[in-house]
Amino acid sequence: MGIIQLKGENGSYSEDQTSERPIRSIVKSISWRAVGTLDTIVISYLVTGTISMALSIGAVELITKMLLYFFHERLWNSIKWGK
Repeated sequence: MGIIQLKGENGSYSEDQTSERPIRSIVKSISWRAVGTLDTIVISYLVTGTISMALSIGAVELITKMLLYFFHERLWNSIKWGK
């Protein structure tokens, strides 16, 4: 049995003192992505001096980083090391 148990005996998420509910992880992921995109927009604005260009870069970055992360996770899921 692992440290964090996602499914209890009844097949549903079981909470313990060391883990968090999945919805919390989802909200944290979304908020972190928003912070990262805002950072990219600010840096892009400082480099380009154009808000429309900065927003465009931020929008592209938002999509590409989510896709890259998804494939990164799927690749790591196929690696047996550390499991």
